Order: sequence, then structure tokens, then C-alpha cells
Amino acid sequence: MTVNIEELLAKVPTGLLIGDSWRDAGAGETFTVENPATGETIATLASATSDDAMAALDAACAVQDEWARTSARERSDILRRAFDLVHERAEEFATLMTLEMGKPIAEARGEVTYGAEYLRWFSEEAVRDYGRYAPTPEGNLRMITVRKPVGPCLLITPWNFPLAMATRKIAPAVAAGCTMVLKPAKLTPLTSQYFAQTMLDAGLPAGVLNVVSSSSASGISSPIMADPRLRKVSFTGSTPVGKTLMKAAADNVLRTSMELGGNAPFLVFADADLDEAVEGAMGAKMRNIGEACTAANRFIVHESVAEEFAAKFAERIADLTVGNGLDEGVTVGPLVEEKARDSVASLVDDALASGARAVAGGKKVDGPGYFYEPTVLIDVPADARVVQEEIFGPVAPVITFNTEEEAIKLANSTEYGLASYVFSGDPNRMWRLSDGLEFGLMGFNSGVISNAAAPFGGVKQSGLGREGGAEGLDEYTTVQYIGIRDPYKK
Repeated sequence: MTVNIEELLAKVPTGLLIGDSWRDAGAGETFTVENPATGETIATLASATSDDAMAALDAACAVQDEWARTSARERSDILRRAFDLVHERAEEFATLMTLEMGKPIAEARGEVTYGAEYLRWFSEEAVRDYGRYAPTPEGNLRMITVRKPVGPCLLITPWNFPLAMATRKIAPAVAAGCTMVLKPAKLTPLTSQYFAQTMLDAGLPAGVLNVVSSSSASGISSPIMADPRLRKVSFTGSTPVGKTLMKAAADNVLRTSMELGGNAPFLVFADADLDEAVEGAMGAKMRNIGEACTAANRFIVHESVAEEFAAKFAERIADLTVGNGLDEGVTVGPLVEEKARDSVASLVDDALASGARAVAGGKKVDGPGYFYEPTVLIDVPADARVVQEEIFGPVAPVITFNTEEEAIKLANSTEYGLASYVFSGDPNRMWRLSDGLEFGLMGFNSGVISNAAAPFGGVKQSGLGREGGAEGLDEYTTVQYIGIRDPYKK
């Protein structure tokens, strides 16, 4: 299906969704969105102010009680209709994501499938939000627990997965009976704007979901989080910003879900199937151009197979096609903005200056657009910045280890604890590594493990809480206990 880009952009709302209508920003302010493959402006959107943010919270609070009383089946049906609509509009969503974020169109189509699954999963979970019943151990009370919606939520989404990060937060909030204010990333708001309209088209009542895109993230989050009516904030983004939001959340004791930075290790043992490991490495590193918090950041490879692994990996990396993601056959698009490309280049230059060698890539690609060559580095010092910091780009540094204990120590030598990957032919190693690795996610002989049915989240400075799975619904509910005197006990 070929999408007419001008017609598609005309369908995307460019205002603020507050209550029952899309409207201009109160101060008439705007901001622009550009295509990172060309540097050209593709849309101009209303830029919400603090007053607009409060109007959005007012709209959410006004309908919270009524929305909480809707039946689980009604909420489930809305989510299921939204799932169907996203699939009907799949090529439009994929094209929007590629236009504003740069990922290859094939990967954008994959994100549509992945993101839509959160709508289907939570449409099914909505009717299974169970409490429990039991007598107390002493036998003098009957205990009933019920789950209730936590209340109005602020949802702040990142730029790298514009659809999936919105569905992963909005779907469980809808399922639980919470109203929302959504603040999309300013680099990639178009997908969220179109998705919000899709939710309305699916029958979501006015005021349940409000959208305030803005050039100022703090201008939206600060006043909303200071208001005692807000009951939860869910944020996906960098650890420094997450810490700032957690400090603000403390003042009103808000429920928080924080999915923050990552520095994922990719461990390859001597008994691994190297072809399988390279295939896994391609998925773990190159998915989304490496711009993912789950992206493999450090390739920790047994010294006996490191040279062979790096050579095979570099060969695969060198075969990738860099270009505009809208062109069929392109497998590596641009980084999201010039600053992102310069950051990746700085990490690689630092590693090369420290003695590392590039066996593939290693340079910027001339513009227009913000492209960087897919890169494999070897002989990387363990203290190089490219090993210590989150790369968020198509660069794979390889370091070596000798023993399993050393591999675990290297993997854990980071403040982050989101994703990890292990490739080995020994199934018993899976259990030892899962015990030893300090990460919320572990892929065993698999480089892509995200799934709507699985709990997603990290430990240490990678965040708090879980998204997806049954656990994802719990994040938007609170438990109430009712103690009933047992009528048969004196």
C-alpha cells in the first residue's frame, strides 16, 4: 500500500486534545517537527503551555469518577476496536513513524504490530482485574480485596518508539479505568497525535485521554505534578530526567512507573552457536538503529571466540544499507537529530583514541540527514566511554572475558539494570546467569524479547515498576481491603 504523505499529514491533528476537542495552544505558540533523513520540516504543532496542561488535567479529573464506573467489558471493547483500527491504518502509522523518527519502514511496520498488541493484551486483561476473598487466619473476619483505578495519570513518552510507548501506557490505563494526560516527545509527536484520534474513533469518551504536545516538557509536567488531584506519573526516558520527576512525585506521594536508561550486556560464551549469536546480536543492536533502551550496548565475548564473532558480526553489519527509511531495502535510517549523531560520533572517536579499532564503520555519513555508519569496535578498553555510557546508536563495542564469573562481573559493572542477553549452549548456564545478572530482563539465545504479555522494566538506575503483562495493569490500580465480621463467630 502506497501512502500519500501530504494526505496523511493532513489527517494528523496538530492541536491539543483537551476534553472533547482539538484546539490551539492558549498562547498560540507552536513548534516544528522535522524529518531526520532530510532535515526538512514536516509539520507545525500547537505547543502547550502550563495553562494548557492544567486545562488537560481539569478535563481528565472531570470525568475520572464516571470513567472508573464504566464496566470492564466496555473498556475492553474500546481497546479491541482501537487494536483493529491501528491495523487498518498500519501503513499510515508506519509512514508517520519513519517520517518523524527515521527508522526503516520495515521496522516501523513491525512497531505497528508490536504496539497494537498492547491494545489487544490489555483489552483481554481489563476483564480479569481480579481481587480475592479469604477468611483471616484467626477466623473472625472475611477478607475481600478489590482493585480500583489509581486515578488521573500523567504519561510521558519518548521519541524512539512513538506508537508502542504510547500504547504500552495508554492501554493499561484505559483497562484499569484511569483518565490520562499524555505528553509525547517533542521530536516525534505526530504518531501519538494520530493514535489519540484513533482512540477517539474507537469510542473512547471525551476527557479520558488528553494530549498536550509541547516544546517544553517541564512546562507540562511541573504544574500537573504539583496538583494533588494527579495520582500517578509514568515516564520513559533518561535516568537524569526520571530522577527529577521522582523528586517532584515525592511531594504528593505519587505512584510512579519509571522506565529509564540502559547499558545492556550481550554475553557470548565459548559454547554458543556463533551464527545464532550473530543473528541475535543483529536484533539486539540494530533494531531501531540502536536507539533503544534495550539495545545491546556492550558485547562481552569469551576470548576464545571473540575474533571469530567480531568478524562474522562485522560482515553482517557491513551488508546493511544506510539511507532514508522510506526507501524500500534501507536497513539503517538516520539518527533522530544532529545532537544524537554527534553524541555517537564522540563515543566512537573516544574509543578509537583509546586504542580501539573499527572493523566495520566508524564514521559519520555525509548529509543531508543525520546518518552514522553501523560500526563494530574491537580491542575496546573496559573504561572507554562507549562501554560505560548508553550509546543509543548503531555502534557495537566488543570486549573479552575468560571465566563465567568475570563475565558476570563485567556485565554488572554498570549503574543500569534493564536488559541483558546471554548466548550459550549450556541450559544450566541460563539459571546461573539469571541468578547472577542484575537486570530486569534477560534474553537467552534471543536478541529480541519484548512482548506485550511480558513484564518490561529494570532494576538499579534503570527504573521502577513494570509495563506489559499482568503486572502492567497492576501499575494503574490500587488495592482496597474490606474486613467483614464473620457472622458465625461470636
